Amino acid sequence: MDDAAAIWPDLPFSSWRDTAATLQLWTQIVGKVRLTLTPWVNHGWQVPLYVTARGLGASPIPVGNEILEIEFDFISHHLAARTSRGEERTLPLAPQTVADFYRAVIDLLNGVGMTVAINEMPNEVPNPIRFSQDRTHAAYDAVAAYRFWRALVQVDRIFKLFRSGFLGKVSPVHFFWGSFDLAVTRFSGQPAPLHPGGVPGLPDAVTREAYSHEVSSAGFWPGSEAFPRAAFYSYAYPEPEGFRDRPVTAGAHYDTTLGEFILPYDTVRTAADPDAMLLDFLSTTYAAAAETGGWDRAALECPMGVPARVRRL
Repeated sequence: MDDAAAIWPDLPFSSWRDTAATLQLWTQIVGKVRLTLTPWVNHGWQVPLYVTARGLGASPIPVGNEILEIEFDFISHHLAARTSRGEERTLPLAPQTVADFYRAVIDLLNGVGMTVAINEMPNEVPNPIRFSQDRTHAAYDAVAAYRFWRALVQVDRIFKLFRSGFLGKVSPVHFFWGSFDLAVTRFSGQPAPLHPGGVPGLPDAVTREAYSHEVSSAGFWPGSEAFPRAAFYSYAYPEPEGFRDRPVTAGAHYDTTLGEFILPYDTVRTAADPDAMLLDFLSTTYAAAAETGGWDRAALECPMGVPARVRRL
């Protein structure tokens, strides 16, 4: 099998920052199609994309009596739209403006008999430009997009393993196109104080519903202009007293500006056992949140070995 360096690709933000900015906006266009057509689910769980065997997909979207699927294919580098009636259309992923991509997506959906109108304003990005008017973002480095997806594949499988150790309410492992990160969230089951809101480009009502209950959330982002490096994060809302002072995985630290524990992606990627390091980060930061927050761990958790035993049935 491949060694860790091949499995966990190098992902320096500086080498693909323009592609990352463009791709975030492209995923928002597809994500807003899903948002428009999919019934609401608590905490906004109807909006994310999911890691697939070829890229990022929207999962089945109900349209009348049929199903629509949309997928970014980072192997063949195209966007595919498929329906349960058997139609399938693709458009190439190549350097093009957000405005051109937006029009191409609408045409693609029309081509498979699906008409949808979305809110054209991007979310959670600085200085947003309407999709149909954005000729600023136009980069697409196919190699960089592929490497980003390959990193997501590794993160997704470890997040899913971590998720399996929880009996309480826990989110799917999903990719939020607004913040451009892959995340998984555990819930204590207890209501949380009203969130103050104030997330740029996100209505306060959405934020407050997302944080209506106590959470321990972890995720991975590839970097941004404000935080120009790939990293794993973990935070608690509300943050319990003593949370930030708890010992966690070596190499991680609590960032007082961000209000969360940070573990650089490169620290994991270059570790002797990247899987074990990431799983330890997820486990120790969750334990910090649960123990300082007074969660009923005995009722909420299950041994990690249980899923493996079930698979042998």
